[in-house]
Amino acid sequence: MEFGDLKNLVVMFVEDETDIREALSSAIEDEFAKLILARDGEDGVKKFKKFKPDIVITDISMPIMDGLEMTKAIKEISKETPVIILSAFSEKERLLKAIDVGVDKYLIKPIDPDELMDTLRHVAQEKFSIGDIVEIGNGYQFDKNKRVLIHNNSIIPLTKKELLFISLLVKYLGTYVLHEDIKRSVWTNKNVSDAAIRTFIKRIREKTSKNFIKNVPGLGYKIDTDT
Repeated sequence: MEFGDLKNLVVMFVEDETDIREALSSAIEDEFAKLILARDGEDGVKKFKKFKPDIVITDISMPIMDGLEMTKAIKEISKETPVIILSAFSEKERLLKAIDVGVDKYLIKPIDPDELMDTLRHVAQEKFSIGDIVEIGNGYQFDKNKRVLIHNNSIIPLTKKELLFISLLVKYLGTYVLHEDIKRSVWTNKNVSDAAIRTFIKRIREKTSKNFIKNVPGLGYKIDTDT
């Protein structure tokens, strides 16, 4: 996997545990123009103001100021700056709150550096690329301008709701989209059951492949980007 599109970006990583901060930063720091490290949310806000990073990666549980409080402060300064939250599965309730403060992506711990880099690449493509074609992997592409899903140069026929759903997963490519996000974006908060969503997903899988959409029960769905 090439990450050349990240070489001109400044990224900030906020993590209060020294061992994790040093280990993950050493694994990914060579991929960017600069990697800024912060030890907690308060330190993160100060360094955000000073260095103005293009993308922020942050743990959700930290002393002094947690990842959500920091994200809220950062979004008040720069609404368009992407923020990626790293969270344990047990922190689901806090993840739901992350929707309200404008978090762009969610990654579930333990964090795999390759998965993180994939997510960063997708964020960079979404936020900083002017192209309309998103390369998903496994022969799939999504045309953001025409709003069509393409597989091996052939358009896959999808309903309006299916396209809304795929558009949402493409926006969050490489990470899970929470059930609450799906209900709000696709069904505009109408009372839709989890069973109805599973049936909906099954129809999309029948049009694509059984592994095209992955899920974590009780959390959400994402597109399989493995190549």
